[in-house]
Amino acid sequence: MRKMKTTAVLLAGLLAAPLMSWAADVNETLTRLQSRWAEVNYQLPEKQREAAFAELAAQAETEVRNNPAAELLIWRGIILSTYAGAKGGLGALDLVKASKASLEQALAKNDQALDGSAYTSLGALYYQVPGWPVGFGDDDKAEAMLSKALTLNPDGIDPNYFYGDFLYRQERYAEARAALLKAQAAKPRPGREVADRGRQAEIQALLDKVAAELK
Repeated sequence: MRKMKTTAVLLAGLLAAPLMSWAADVNETLTRLQSRWAEVNYQLPEKQREAAFAELAAQAETEVRNNPAAELLIWRGIILSTYAGAKGGLGALDLVKASKASLEQALAKNDQALDGSAYTSLGALYYQVPGWPVGFGDDDKAEAMLSKALTLNPDGIDPNYFYGDFLYRQERYAEARAALLKAQAAKPRPGREVADRGRQAEIQALLDKVAAELK
C-alpha cells in the first residue's frame, strides 16, 4: 500500500511539473506584453504609437500561436484594440474585428481569466466601435459585458473606468462619477505601475468632464 501511495505521489509530481512550467511561461509572456503595452500607450509620443503597436501586435500573434492560453488571447485582443485606436479611420475596423474575435476566443476558453478582463475589453469595444452598418457597436451589449466584468472584478480599476466612460457617453453623469471614483480608489497592481499611473490620469480627466456636466 505504501509503495502504491509513493508511486501516486511521484506520478502527481511528474504531471504537475509541466503544468507549472506552462503557467510560468504564460505569466512571463503576459508580463512582457503588458509592460510593453503600457510603455507604448502611456509613454511614447503619439506619432510613434501606431508603428509600435503594430510591432507589439505581431509579437502577441506569435505568442498566441505558440500558446493559445486565455490570458494571452485577452492581451492580443487588448493590443489589437489599442492599435486600432492609434491607427484610426476605416483601416482600424479590421483590427477591432480581430480584437473582438480574440476576446471571444478567450471567453470560450476561460471567461474568468484575468478577473474577467475579456468582458471588460469586449464591453469597451461594443460602446466605442460604430454600430451597423459600419461596425458591430451595440450599447446594450456593452453594458451587459461591463456589468459581467464588474460581477467578476467589482473593485478593479479597468472595469470601473470603462463602465464610467460608458455611462459618461450615455449622459448618466451621476452613475459615471460613482464608477470613476471606485476606479480611482482601486488598489495598485503589482508590476503594473506604468499602466496604473496612466489609467489614473485618464480617470481624473474624465472625472473633470463629469464634474463640469454635473454643475
